[in-house]
Order: sequence, then structure tokens, then C-alpha cells
Amino acid sequence: MLICQPAWLILFLSFINTLSFSQEKVDLLATEMSADSTVCEGVCGKDLVIDGWFHERGELWPGQAMSLKVKQILDHFRSKFQDILVFESEKHGNVLVLDGVIQVTERDEFSYQEMIAHIPLYAHPNPKKVLVIGGGDGGVLREIARHPGVEEIVICELDQGVIDASKKYLPSLAVGFDDPRVTVKIMDGAKFMEENQDAFDVIITDSSDPIGPASVLFETPFYDAMHKSLRDGGIVSTQGECIWLHVDLIRPLIKSISSTFTHVGYAYTTIPTYPSGQIGFIVATKGRGSCEVPVRKPSDEIQKKLRYYTPEMHQASFVLPAFAKRAIFEEE
Repeated sequence: MLICQPAWLILFLSFINTLSFSQEKVDLLATEMSADSTVCEGVCGKDLVIDGWFHERGELWPGQAMSLKVKQILDHFRSKFQDILVFESEKHGNVLVLDGVIQVTERDEFSYQEMIAHIPLYAHPNPKKVLVIGGGDGGVLREIARHPGVEEIVICELDQGVIDASKKYLPSLAVGFDDPRVTVKIMDGAKFMEENQDAFDVIITDSSDPIGPASVLFETPFYDAMHKSLRDGGIVSTQGECIWLHVDLIRPLIKSISSTFTHVGYAYTTIPTYPSGQIGFIVATKGRGSCEVPVRKPSDEIQKKLRYYTPEMHQASFVLPAFAKRAIFEEE
């Protein structure tokens, strides 16, 4: 990538070259210092790159951190809603970071995208209309598009900046936007659902953590809105945080929506670059029972393209460790 460096930076790097730094270190320093001139408010993603490593330290996982070695910073800017950083990592491909938190790495994204999408879709006998809330990287769209019976896919993403960054730097995910069944709405998903009730067979909420603009997606009114936007027999699948860190968030949310939805379950997947290497899904239904057993399965052709989801993994994902089952569902 060609970087146009200001005069002061050229002089500074010339001085650095006189010291005992390797050329690799100098090149990385140049990348870090010149990749962006954004004035940061709040979290500043590029400030989390220190000594050539990106360090994720989130308030929802105090006392622990995740670090990835950086090859180069590809982009950094602040959208209307959040700080957006994209960097090329040493071992995990390109990485998307929102407000200092890793959202996607090219190395392991499939385990999350496949499970949050295919659990509800293969638990539904005939999904025709699917709504995605969030998911601006396009990965969930990519997975939904593998279902030939789906006729319409609508995505409501609040931040156009996420879509733009993904199309430029994460093409293997953003390919989901190319499917002709996809309609993109840059708007608040709750407002869209209010205007489209009893409309969708499956609703998938691919959100970031409950901080900042995504916080409302973890509150009971949002789940009430999803319930109203579902057709009878419909299913919602939402990002459900981590059993190792967030049972105090998961338990009250599941309890509060259990009186609205017919059945509420919790599944999970493993993903190395998410906090504690695991993330869950709240899977809830309207007018039908549990989603623990798929009612359809991928064709042989589609299954060969999937890297994580199988019918067996579908069922296994709902089997929780004893501590999590007790904590979330308050079972003895």
C-alpha cells in the first residue's frame, strides 16, 4: 500500500533510522503513524496498536485482553456512530475493529457467521423472508444466500461505514451483498420492524456488544419488536454474549423474553478471537417449539462449502456446560 507521508514524519523517521531499530520496526512505525489523521473521540482504534500488536481491552471482560500482531493498518476513521479500524494481521488475515473491539477476522469468522445463520434457518421448515439487523460486514448475508428457498433478504444496518469498510477490505464476507435477493436499509432496525409486522420467517440480529449504539439490541423492548415482526412459526437468532463472562447479562434477558416467545433457547460456538474463545446465541420462537433439532439439512454440495456448521454441530451447540445451564436457566 502506498502511503503519502507528511514532511515532519519523513524527518522523524530519518532520525529513527539513525538509531538501532530494524527496518521492519521502522516500516511498521511509519504505517501506524501515517495510516490515519482522524481526531478521535472516545475509543481510538489506532491507539490500541502498541509495539506492532493490537491489544483489545474491553470493559465487558475486565482483567483479560486479546492481542494480534499487526502487519499494517489498512484504514482508520470515525463514522457517525463509532470508531472503525481495519488492519492486516500476521496470522488472522484482515481484521475489523469497532470501538476497540474485534468484530471479524478472516481466519475464524466462519464459525460465528455459519452458526448464527444456519441454526434458525435449518430449524425452520420453509423460510422465505429473512431480516438481518446489523451484520454490516456481510457474512450473515453470505450464509443466508446459501439457502435457495429464501426469496427475500433484508438487512438493516445503522452504520454505512461498516458496509463500506467490509466491501473494501473483507470481500469474502461482503460478497453477501451481491446476492440479488438482498435489500439494504441504512436505518434503525427497530423502526423498520415497527413498520413491518408479521413479515419475516427468520430474524437474525448480528450485533456488537451491548455498549454504545448496540446497547438497545440487548433490551426487552427490542425483542418485543422482533416478536411482532415475526410471522407465526418464526425464529429469531441473536448474538448472545459469552457464558464465561456474561451470564449476569444473559440470564435476565432470557427470563424477561420467555413470557413473550413460545420457546427460548441458548446455543454457542467457539471462535478464538472473541473474548474467552466463545460466543452464544439466543434462539427464540413464535408459535413453535425448540430449535435444538434441525428440520432440514444442507445438501451435499452446500455442506462441502461449510467449514463449521453440520446438523450434528447444530444439536451439540445447545448442550451447555453444567455451570452455564444452572446460571442461565436457573436449573439445579
